[in-house]
Amino acid sequence: MWFRAAAVLMLLFAVGHTYGFLAFRPNTAEGLAVWNAMNSVHFSEAGSTFSYGGFYKGFGLSISATQVFIAWLTWMLASMAKRGSNDARTIAWGLFVVQCVGFVLSLLYFAVPPAVLSALGALCFMMGAVSMQRSAG
Repeated sequence: MWFRAAAVLMLLFAVGHTYGFLAFRPNTAEGLAVWNAMNSVHFSEAGSTFSYGGFYKGFGLSISATQVFIAWLTWMLASMAKRGSNDARTIAWGLFVVQCVGFVLSLLYFAVPPAVLSALGALCFMMGAVSMQRSAG
């Protein structure tokens, strides 16, 4: 149950992240000037032309793809846990640590909503791992 809940949270996180960074537009003149410069100033590197806005979009979509993969992996983790796989517990603790790091980074550099999703995800991974230890022991 905990891993299925975490999978849904991770998918919501991916959707929210994707919408948030694609729809974001600064609300100050200074912020808008930076955003416009990121998208309108181009430079050449290795025979191709880029903009920092393009990098921003590419990195953001890469993060979204990774978040969708984590949601899928978490769904698979629930099946592994049901079978009593010790590997599931190890993966769950790894994902718990990743969510804890995401929580701190969200508080430092982003906003409260992603911090809350990271905290809830961490809680689900921890509870899933602990419940597996109880049932195995």
